[in-house]
Amino acid sequence: MATASQWIEGARPRTLPAAVAPVVAGTGAALYAGEAVWWKAAVCLLLSLALQVGVNYANDYSDGVKGTDDDRVGPLRLVGSGAADAAAVKRAALVCFAVGGLLGLLLAATSGWWLVLVGVAAIAAAWFYTGGSRPYGYHALGEVSVFVFFGLVAVMGTTYVQVGAFTWPSLAAGIGVGALACAILVANNLRDIPTDTATGKRTLAVVLGDRGTRIFYVVLLVVTLVTVWWLASYTPAALLGLLAFPWALRAATPVARGERGLALVPTLRDTGIAELVLAVGVAVGLAIGG
Repeated sequence: MATASQWIEGARPRTLPAAVAPVVAGTGAALYAGEAVWWKAAVCLLLSLALQVGVNYANDYSDGVKGTDDDRVGPLRLVGSGAADAAAVKRAALVCFAVGGLLGLLLAATSGWWLVLVGVAAIAAAWFYTGGSRPYGYHALGEVSVFVFFGLVAVMGTTYVQVGAFTWPSLAAGIGVGALACAILVANNLRDIPTDTATGKRTLAVVLGDRGTRIFYVVLLVVTLVTVWWLASYTPAALLGLLAFPWALRAATPVARGERGLALVPTLRDTGIAELVLAVGVAVGLAIGG
């Protein structure tokens, strides 16, 4: 039986900035558009965290039972390491998804029932990333899902439930946050190219190859920079988002140097920090300019 600390490690707390950042950015866009509804922002945050932890446990379970985590470089995987029973990890994932679903129903009841469809799509995307007979994460589509659900949907959805409308600043922020969330996955898959190739896990990094993946990572950082300038066209205070770029530069350094394996773990950490700092900077800037 896994210990409490192993369950916490298995939830991959270093990925949680990817859940917090879109809600922060979306709330900043809501402030720019009028006024934030703080209880809805809090529900969005809890929902995002529940889905993030849920997808981490779901990936742990699905990769573990498929055997793709048997020789893993990086954070502890509960099933792959044998620390926890696969059925227990699956239950943990489903509990997280259930909590997220209930929170989503609360938002749908107060903001529009069509949001239920969005929630169902988000949970399905979380499960079938590595679950099911044909997981799309094994077919080079993981980055697309992360960009859509932890970028566009999370940011614009957070703004929508608070102000009742989609806005251009929330779209710009969604692209920027989504690009960095995507960059976290790209760095993770860059590190895992050797083991993923050996186990037949065809991630985008495996498809692009080592050099192409490193170029793609840098392109995502450039996209984020462009969105900050886009937001600055609405209010110059949004340039506070540039405070993220010291961490982005530090994250990109091992990628540019050709580091591999465990040497890329700091890139994951620093990209996550950059995403959170970007979101806070943009949110504060939009709030000032609103």
